[in-house]
Amino acid sequence: MSLEDAFADGPAFIPYLAAGDPGYESSLAYVEALERGGADIIELGLPFSEPVAEGPTIQNAVVRSLENGMTPPRFFEFVEDLDVSVPLVCMTYYNLIYRYGDDPGPRPFVEKAAAVGIEGFVVPDLPAEEADPLREACDEFGLDLVFIVAPTTRGERLDRIMEQVSGYVYVQARLGTTGAQTSVSDQTSSSLDRLGEYDVPKAVGFGISSGDHAERIVRSGADGIIVGSALVDIVATGYEHGDDAETVADRIETLARELDEGARAGASQRPPHPERT
Repeated sequence: MSLEDAFADGPAFIPYLAAGDPGYESSLAYVEALERGGADIIELGLPFSEPVAEGPTIQNAVVRSLENGMTPPRFFEFVEDLDVSVPLVCMTYYNLIYRYGDDPGPRPFVEKAAAVGIEGFVVPDLPAEEADPLREACDEFGLDLVFIVAPTTRGERLDRIMEQVSGYVYVQARLGTTGAQTSVSDQTSSSLDRLGEYDVPKAVGFGISSGDHAERIVRSGADGIIVGSALVDIVATGYEHGDDAETVADRIETLARELDEGARAGASQRPPHPERT
């Protein structure tokens, strides 16, 4: 299944977890719980030592993963060991992609990612203006390249991003770094309106933490929701309290199901599209 196919039957629920957090085997169980909870696509974080786009919750997840030995080769092993059928997206930073092979450049990383079953990438620190080598490698091996569009992204920069993007566009719901929030940003609707002319699915992330949030985001026009910190919080709490992996996985599955059901409820409440003539 391609990334765009995941949006065909309604809003796509796209959860995120950092691979290897807090340990290899427990992380496998947590990612597999996401699929049982209704995930249509799963974003897997490949930890990088300087995650500039992340808030404290995901930064701490990155630290736990790195301390437990997660590396690019180990990440590829992790993907191969997962027992899931939904598309997987690697979310990481360009330094890891660029330096993976014997010679600098993104092609070896993309080739290996394709071989183990990755369907696309989100690279928060890669500007669209510098993305041609990665875009070419993705095209060669049939992978998608997802870009993040901030509330302030407009004009020529927005056009350039939308020329490069495939699979879906990651619509940043608010300015700042990642992190669960208690309310939905009022910037979301205006961001979706600004992207309306572009024919690619729009998935909203940054701050979604409940089924109610998911419902409101999808009702406002999103084609999908992206949720990371609220799920990573469950991992962190379980780790801090010494809970067993099965218990934590059940909590992750429960929240995932709530978020998926919220997104679907939001889709059912949208006003009908006017007939085109």
